[in-house]
Amino acid sequence: MKATQKLHDAGQSLWIDDITRNMLDSGTLEHYIKDLSVTGLTSNPTIFDKAISKSNFYDEAIRDLMKKGLSGEELFFELAIEDLSRAADMFAPVHKQTATVDGWVSLEVSPLLAYDTQATIAEAKRLYKKAGKDNLFIKIPGTKEGLPAIEEAIFSGVTVNVTLLFSADDYLAAADAYMKGLERRVAAGLSPDVRSVASIFISRWDKAVMDKVPDRLRDKLGIAVAKKAYRAYRETIASDRWQRLESLGGRPQRLLFASTSTKDPKAPDTMYINGLAAPNTVNTMPDETLIAFADHGAVNAMLAADGGDCDKILDEYPGAGVDVDALGRQLQVEGAKSFVQSWQDLLKSIETKSKALK
Repeated sequence: MKATQKLHDAGQSLWIDDITRNMLDSGTLEHYIKDLSVTGLTSNPTIFDKAISKSNFYDEAIRDLMKKGLSGEELFFELAIEDLSRAADMFAPVHKQTATVDGWVSLEVSPLLAYDTQATIAEAKRLYKKAGKDNLFIKIPGTKEGLPAIEEAIFSGVTVNVTLLFSADDYLAAADAYMKGLERRVAAGLSPDVRSVASIFISRWDKAVMDKVPDRLRDKLGIAVAKKAYRAYRETIASDRWQRLESLGGRPQRLLFASTSTKDPKAPDTMYINGLAAPNTVNTMPDETLIAFADHGAVNAMLAADGGDCDKILDEYPGAGVDVDALGRQLQVEGAKSFVQSWQDLLKSIETKSKALK
């Protein structure tokens, strides 16, 4: 039995962090679903940028959309929603079989809106309505300005993938926004069954300190942070506040481990999959990490509900000159900036491609 199947059977959802039109047309995604236990998909601007700029798979569609007078961001969302709608249909059976727990795809609002609450709310509602798929998450960043947008989107019935989370505190803020949205729905006489995931980024922690800490702490920070977030997740779903919502029909906002490709060439390429097995969570990974895990990965012990050794490990970093809390805040700011850069690169690629196709 492949490691991917073992991990799936242990209760963790494996999602692929990639989508291209060629992946859909060639049967690659179908293969991942059938043979590698993939039950969901995430996307981001960088993925689409590479797909559009480095291939001709979108040329015909871009020509057609240009004839309709579309360009830039508007043209991109047409392409993205078409791809994600096809993927959503492929995951529809697992979405139904798991009573809507699994089988999701994700579409990101413009990163240019990360610090604009009202614009994010409006765009999340627009994209969700336009896509018209029950198993599509709208990705909203868990920034200070994004949190009220998450609450409002959930209250409005928009399913949300909270992105750009880096710490247990970030996760708790996202969970609070989610529960506020559900509580408002209950108060308004609406169903609290509006799904969400909270995506915490892992590998960027280790990349940030890779050459700044002694070898004994190298590649330990990301998983320690993930364990602390997992403890916060388990405590949240065991809380009286959540239990009340669940008794009324709410369903947990699942914790999702993102950014799980290994950045250290000296480390195992499946490090963040082997080390983050946990039931009722999600691990989303790029193609190369998925294939590597299927080939030689291992399903180790499940994460401990109490966080295991995370506190002990995290307490060692200040002595090595790393302020973990400050680094988490820095990583979120840098992450938002990199998302904006990726978005601008994507729009530039669409403009370049459009000119070439005229």
